[in-house]
Amino acid sequence: MLERPALPTQVDVLVIGAGFAGLCALHQLSTRGFSVHAVDSAAEIGGVWFANQYPGARCDVESVDYCYSFDASIIQEWQWTERYPAQQEILAYIRFVADQLDLRRNISLNTQVLSLTFDADANTWRAVTDDDGQLEAKHVVMATGQLSAPLFPDIPGIEDFAGQTVMTARWPSSIDLTGKRVGVIGTGSSGVQAIPQLAKVAEELFVFQRTPHYIVPAMNHALDEDDAMKARDGFTERRAAARRSPAGMSRIVGTASAFEVSDEEFEATMNSLWAAGGPNISIAYRDIRSDVDAAEKVGDFVRRKIRQIVKDPVTAEKLCPRGYPYGTKRLVLEIDYYETYNRPNVHLVDVLSHPIESVTKAGIRTDDGEYPLDVLVFATGFEALTGALNAIEITGLDGVTLKEKYAPGPKAHLGITTAGFPNMYFVAQSGTPSVLANVVVAIEQHIEWITDLLCYIREHSFVRADVDVAEEEAWDIELGELIAKTLFPQGKSWYLGDNVKGKSRPNLVYFGGLDRYSEVCDAVAADGYRGYVFT
Repeated sequence: MLERPALPTQVDVLVIGAGFAGLCALHQLSTRGFSVHAVDSAAEIGGVWFANQYPGARCDVESVDYCYSFDASIIQEWQWTERYPAQQEILAYIRFVADQLDLRRNISLNTQVLSLTFDADANTWRAVTDDDGQLEAKHVVMATGQLSAPLFPDIPGIEDFAGQTVMTARWPSSIDLTGKRVGVIGTGSSGVQAIPQLAKVAEELFVFQRTPHYIVPAMNHALDEDDAMKARDGFTERRAAARRSPAGMSRIVGTASAFEVSDEEFEATMNSLWAAGGPNISIAYRDIRSDVDAAEKVGDFVRRKIRQIVKDPVTAEKLCPRGYPYGTKRLVLEIDYYETYNRPNVHLVDVLSHPIESVTKAGIRTDDGEYPLDVLVFATGFEALTGALNAIEITGLDGVTLKEKYAPGPKAHLGITTAGFPNMYFVAQSGTPSVLANVVVAIEQHIEWITDLLCYIREHSFVRADVDVAEEEAWDIELGELIAKTLFPQGKSWYLGDNVKGKSRPNLVYFGGLDRYSEVCDAVAADGYRGYVFT
């Protein structure tokens, strides 16, 4: 690894983050002639894929879709080994890309940006880092990630626990759970991935479940040389199809209603998709995410599958999701998750019926008893999208901070630039398809668009690019209208900020699909970047 480069004093573009978005921005902008430098508080590049090293961590987008498309040699030389890649392989891919494109020389790691302040006279952002470093940049690209600010649970008594506490999002490399009594709080995607692996080594595993999720099989498998050849040869067509799709993946979206087919055909389709694995069950019919009866029809199918897999009927019923429509929370892919509850050392604790009262010195106490533990694992999720932004003191025009502006809910034109914070651009953040799409494809679309915008600014000798408040308000209204056409408001989800105590329900995500979003962005650019105010 190269020696850490010194932080420059001045650049055209400062990129904050060295994950998929940060590396993409670094490459694309430098290729177009901008001086660019990236910083990241972590000890290594990779973003979320460096931070999340818990057992079982892997992507829920197929590897052949979860990769960059901008370099032909990388597409030809890199070969994925699994359908759904594990954390270690994704991190290896990111490192491979950085080395192939010689990106590390313009990345400062172990460097946390404490503050960003816009100098209105110089039309420049001034960054201050934790090692007293200072940097001036004409533009700032916030590549801070969507799920990079973990949430620590607010449970009384955690500080009294005599055992070890760990978070999936900050998993230590030295921990050994062999023969230990382990408790897991959280059964979202991270918990579902970690639990089967923890069950293999723990003496006893207690899963404290509040809300059961709809979870479908990944049916992961190894990719052989023939698979790799097909992926390489068909990459261009596959990526083009992904860009034209709502979710940024080359999938076929059903056009029929769930009620236009017979019960026999519906069941056959669902069984076929279940056996194939992956998230396609959610797009088998056009009305699954807009019609509550269609969603319930799919929900019934998933519950029947759970009862078939989990041998103990009481445990199976606890695992069956109810009270919210299918598809209104993040769909989770699983590998041996439901089968894990057939192990004699795994115990499901329903904390919706028996809430956690406190963490004690010995373990966890619910209203029906105490569970002695040696290790407590928190798979409690993230403050999605805005969490990492809130960790930096960002001050725009007139001394207003971004945290103050975003307190009622984030608003930004196209989700990319917010009024009063000129020359700052957010990548796959609030107001975009981001977490509802294959984020790597969404990132590429964003970075390409932002790069074109910066070239436009340079060609016209502009020094400042702000946005019209009316345009960002109109975009927020459109976000709300799109969400209202779906069932999402009927489920409590981090898509809507529901997992953060006291947080309002802002319009965090664009529900119109990546394909439609890209068309809107292209139209804005074609119209001279409508909504932007240039100086």
